[in-house]
Amino acid sequence: MVRLLGVFVAFLCLFSSNSVAYGPTGHRTIAELASRHLTPEAAAAIKELLGNEFMAEAATWPDEMRSNPDKYWQQTSQTYHYINLPDGVSYENSEKNPAGDAYTALAMFREQLRDKSVSLEERRKALSFIIHIIGDLHMPLHAGRREDWGGNRIEVVWFGRMTNLHMVWDEDFINQYKLSFTEWTRFLDAKISPEQIMEWQHSEPLDWVNEIVALRGDIYDVGSAIFSYEYIYRHAPTLKSQLSKGGIRLAGYLNQLFKAE
Repeated sequence: MVRLLGVFVAFLCLFSSNSVAYGPTGHRTIAELASRHLTPEAAAAIKELLGNEFMAEAATWPDEMRSNPDKYWQQTSQTYHYINLPDGVSYENSEKNPAGDAYTALAMFREQLRDKSVSLEERRKALSFIIHIIGDLHMPLHAGRREDWGGNRIEVVWFGRMTNLHMVWDEDFINQYKLSFTEWTRFLDAKISPEQIMEWQHSEPLDWVNEIVALRGDIYDVGSAIFSYEYIYRHAPTLKSQLSKGGIRLAGYLNQLFKAE
């Protein structure tokens, strides 16, 4: 039975390489946290673009659209969610994907969003991707190794259930707490100090990439690959820190982007 489950997990990996970061709950938590730290100018600009849609809704849209059969979603944008890096190589010195990656896509969508000649629909899409990608750039396995598809090929057991390392950090870990994204936001936001906000926002996307690469070694060390409460105890500070940083940095990024508007 275990062998059959392992085959099933491997089969799923063929269709989930470098899949969504944090899943809906994590992405929505980062977006909702950011919405609490926007300047009035940024909040107004985002409202103009999104209308009655909340940032937490926009945060998951790029993943939801990956089932769209259009070539843009099936080919062009697939690489916008992650970065592949071999061990011991920094992003600056790495061989870049000619199709783009999360870092280059973030810069591209920033320029599209700032360009008033771009249609409202395209600027709305750019904003949704920015919200989403900044979430992706705070999940360590979205700067994973190409050969294991960002942990998708590393089978582990999560509380007695077969899964893979990427999925643990996408959804299993967060969902184990059984909290809604609004509960996550409230709990995390209450513990973030003004000093942390200043420190976290005094950074650039390349710093975020280097940060998750630095976290990767400990996360890739799966030991027996049987995860339970000890794993949560060991990695909970990283999970909570990355969600908090993602939300505060997303707010800072958007505040700066809309500063002149």
